[in-house]
Order: sequence, then C-alpha cells, then structure tokens
Amino acid sequence: MILNKKAKYRYVNLPKYLFLFIYISYFCTMYRNKWMLYVWVVIFFCACSGGEDTNKEAQDKQGKDALVVATTPTLDCLPIFVAQERGMFEKNKVSVSLMPRMAQMDCQEALLKEKAQVVTSDVMRAEKMRKEGKDVHYLTATNIHWQLITNRLVRITDIKQMGDKMMAMTRFSATDFLSRHVVDSVKTKNKVFYIQINDVNIRLKMLLNNEMDAMWLPEPQATEARLDKHPVLYDTQQKGWQLGCLLTLAKTWNNNHRKTQIDSFVKAYNMACDSINTLGMARYEDIIKKYCHVTEKTVKALPKTKFAHAGRPAETVISKAQTINWND
Repeated sequence: MILNKKAKYRYVNLPKYLFLFIYISYFCTMYRNKWMLYVWVVIFFCACSGGEDTNKEAQDKQGKDALVVATTPTLDCLPIFVAQERGMFEKNKVSVSLMPRMAQMDCQEALLKEKAQVVTSDVMRAEKMRKEGKDVHYLTATNIHWQLITNRLVRITDIKQMGDKMMAMTRFSATDFLSRHVVDSVKTKNKVFYIQINDVNIRLKMLLNNEMDAMWLPEPQATEARLDKHPVLYDTQQKGWQLGCLLTLAKTWNNNHRKTQIDSFVKAYNMACDSINTLGMARYEDIIKKYCHVTEKTVKALPKTKFAHAGRPAETVISKAQTINWND
C-alpha cells in the first residue's frame, strides 16, 4: 500500500486522535457543554474520513499507473506469476497488474489496443505484426515449447498418417508454422485439415473428449494430455527452437516512465527465474495450480524445466519467421 505523507500521518496518529476524543468528550460531559461535544465529534470524524479519501486516491493513482502484463495459463509465464505472488515486483519498486487471457491472440489484441504494455506471444506472430506495420519490441525469449499430440483412439504413430485428419492450431502463429513444417516434411495421402482453436484449455478438452485427432499443446496442458495416454508425435524441444517471447510496443519502450517500469519488471522476472531454477517448480505448485488451472497430479508430472534470464530471441528464429509466406 502506498500512501502520501498526509494520509500516512493521519493513520499513524489515529490512536492519539482517539485518546484526545475520549478525553475531551469526558470533559464536555462533566461540564455539560453539549455544543462543544457536537463540534468535537464532527472534527474527529472529518479527520478520519479525510485520511481514507486520501488513501483511496493514492491507491487509484497507483492502479492506473501499473504496468499491465497479459499472460496465458502456460508454463512459460511461471516467472511472471512467481514474481507477482512472491512480491518480487514490489521489491523492485514496480506495480504490475496481470491480465489473464486464454490465448496469445487475445494478448496480441490487448497489446495493439494498448490495454496491456507487456504480453506473452511468439516470434512468428511478432514478425507478422511487423510486416503489417506494427512496431513491436522484443523484451525476451521464453522457454515455451509445443508438442504435437494425437488422440490415442485414432492410433496415429507417424505424421504420414495425418492425412484426412484434423489438427488444432492457431493461424499466423508458431503452431501454424509448426503445422506447415511437419506436414510439408512428409507426404500424406490426403489433405490435413487445420482447425483454429485459440484457447489452449478448450483445445485440450477437445482432445480429452475425443473431439479432435491431433493438436499442438504447450505445458502444462501437454502433460495433462500425456497423463491421459495420448501419444506425442513431435516436440519442438528436439529442434532446440525457442519460439516464445514477451513483447511490448516500441512507443511503450521509448516512453521513459514505462521503460523504467519495464527495466524493473525484467529484474524481478530474472529473480523469479533464479528462484524457480534453485528451488524447483514443486515449490511453486500452488501458483501453477492457481494460474494454469491444473491438478496436483499434473504439476507433479511436469518435466524438469529451466528458465533463462531475459534475452532477445535467437536471430536464426527471427530470420526464419521473417521468411514465412502466410499466403501459401
């Protein structure tokens, strides 16, 4: 809580006001001076309400000035969640307001409408925005990775068997790029049907309810699918690709006040990465369950993951994203 000096003074001295109120009330009663008593009651309550009003104004100002960060319920956002829940942003003197979203597309919309200053995204999506004239700035790469998981009932063991099957993904994103990459690398007898399902949790439910043949899932949703015995056909970790990122607008980056906030945000982000790497994800089971909406069983089955300090995405990945022709 941040109070201005006037409000802080009033709250600290409230016990003194109360003692004085009781003393003068007693004095007024003894000498039967009702008018003085009435006047003192009004003065006392005005002093108290004044402090509360000033406090509310200070809190409103702090809320409006907060750095808004749009996140998805995925493991790459864990350092942000940990920094928020463990007071690391506060330690670095930055007020952060999280904006939970179920899809990166919604985060992108929040960024472009300037409702959020920092959002989780991927390099393919970022470079497409740049081609469209949107001036975005990379804050860091993230360690999100995607797995192509197939429904166990369709018994697909090879990507070649994906012909005439439905694959859930998101257009103009890393999962769109990955879908093209894996399908184009083999010859399928029939066409693969790409189905746009942006919400990662809805995508997972469609797999668990046997409504989709295959889909791209990040963690922890991929772990939940594997626990339900759905096989993995492809894993981006095998390629060593880091396609995820955190983005901001260039105009936000060039704003001195916002730049100071973002610098503090990055310091707290790095602190959270160090803490997770040192203590392990199991220490933050409560946070993962809260923000990713998964069970204790899923958290305990998560693969060991390392979180790197903030750093620009690899130039090879950026170059690859710049060459994609989305019209093909």
